[in-house]
Amino acid sequence: MTMPFYVSPEQLMKDRADYARKGIARGRSVVVVAYDDGIAFATENPSRALHKISEIYDRIAFAAVGKYNEFENLRVAGVRYADLRGYSYDRSDVTARGLANAYAQTLGTVFTTESKPLEVELVVAEVGDSAEDDQVYRLSYDGSVADERGHVVLGGQAELLAERLEEGWRPGMALAEVVRLAVDVLGTQQDGPVRRLEPTQLEVAVLDRTRPRRAFRRLPSALLTDLLVTDAGEG
Repeated sequence: MTMPFYVSPEQLMKDRADYARKGIARGRSVVVVAYDDGIAFATENPSRALHKISEIYDRIAFAAVGKYNEFENLRVAGVRYADLRGYSYDRSDVTARGLANAYAQTLGTVFTTESKPLEVELVVAEVGDSAEDDQVYRLSYDGSVADERGHVVLGGQAELLAERLEEGWRPGMALAEVVRLAVDVLGTQQDGPVRRLEPTQLEVAVLDRTRPRRAFRRLPSALLTDLLVTDAGEG
């Protein structure tokens, strides 16, 4: 009689975590950084159609790394959650914290009960009336949630890029400064010089607290070109 194969719960959770981390590490990083008028998001993404940074609701945005089909399903679910809650109650009742909690439950349930975890890492951000009111939550593949302040990096080489970001960031920076910093951070390599990224290789968006209702907007390539050319000229 064949004995059943036994795997301890600890080993099973470790294997799932390793599997998810490897999938996430293969994705290009996303940088989220606060500036004087809001929150900026940047990633290396040459596709004009498949976005890693998206609007969820009036003042809430979503960024992700990992498997596109998995985080796209989560994004769509987040939009539906926000629309339903805003319609059923009030638009002010839709918050980044509530959305992060909903995502955490989904990610945690899949991690513990399904055959494989979701290979995704998320950021849910909400811009407030002032920098002190901004909310940024990072969610891991296992449903854990971290409340971030100032800046956060997702994806491969996150620790290396976060160190570089920490060195260059300070509170109250202007949009042009944080965009240049984010692009510089995204070009950082473990070994070798910083890669120069062209505007066509980038996806950049902001939550702008000065906009009246819908705070999310994408920065077009023309604007990015102006910013990066200015940066090169100053250098």
